[in-house]
Amino acid sequence: MSRDQGVTRAEILARLHRTQQEGRPILGAGCSVGIVAKCAERAGADLLIVYSTGRSRIMGLPTTPLGDSNAMTLAMYDEIANVVEDTPIIAGIEAVDPTYLRLQRLLDRFRQVGYDGLINFPTLGNYPERSRQREDVGLGFSREVELIRLARRQNYFTMAYAFTRDHAHQLAGAGVDVLVAHAGWTAGGLSGATASALSPAAAADRIQEILAAARAANPAVFPLAHGGPFAEPEDTRYLYEHTDAIGFVGASSIERIPIERAVMQVVADFKAVPLASDVR
Repeated sequence: MSRDQGVTRAEILARLHRTQQEGRPILGAGCSVGIVAKCAERAGADLLIVYSTGRSRIMGLPTTPLGDSNAMTLAMYDEIANVVEDTPIIAGIEAVDPTYLRLQRLLDRFRQVGYDGLINFPTLGNYPERSRQREDVGLGFSREVELIRLARRQNYFTMAYAFTRDHAHQLAGAGVDVLVAHAGWTAGGLSGATASALSPAAAADRIQEILAAARAANPAVFPLAHGGPFAEPEDTRYLYEHTDAIGFVGASSIERIPIERAVMQVVADFKAVPLASDVR
């Protein structure tokens, strides 16, 4: 399939079902720059997810919102699509953006650019007090649920992060295709979470509660997980053994930690090669 034609929701779902039937985990790879997207596709990522906060990771910073999220994500599409063949490219959409009070206008903008689906990011799910305050002006978490519902009515592929059972129930009820249970900021690397990171057991318990709520509302939802102590490939073995998750979404785990490790290692390797004795 040509990248210019995009990937339909039906085709994405068929691919995910095949991956699951083959006994392989579904992997969503955070890709905020072309080189990461190119490598992730070649290595077999099922979904390439574009986050505005990925720019902060590439800048060497902790995961941090920078400026106008939707404008940044829209501008990032061409760089990613230019080097990707046929892997679905998913946009992080900020549903509570007040410059898009009509959600249809926001959704149309991302579809026109070329994105194959969406995920609710940035999300108010991890800022409950702020979400409650913003509900008073119509810009709370309910907008994220409504965006999912709107996209599904138009047969557009949807993913969503959920931090609580209630949010998972709402998102699954709205018809989200892939529910990603969020275990908190990703640990590991040079700027990962430390004191706030849960133990693997506690994170698995939280993830399972969220996924169970989602599947109770919609048994057809694909249950995935993200974050917390699950930062490395080997970490996901525990995840799959102790929860219903059938896949993983990695952001820092894909486009921050591996880059940090690779650059430090290759620089150390170059420095470790001695000069010829006659030039000392």
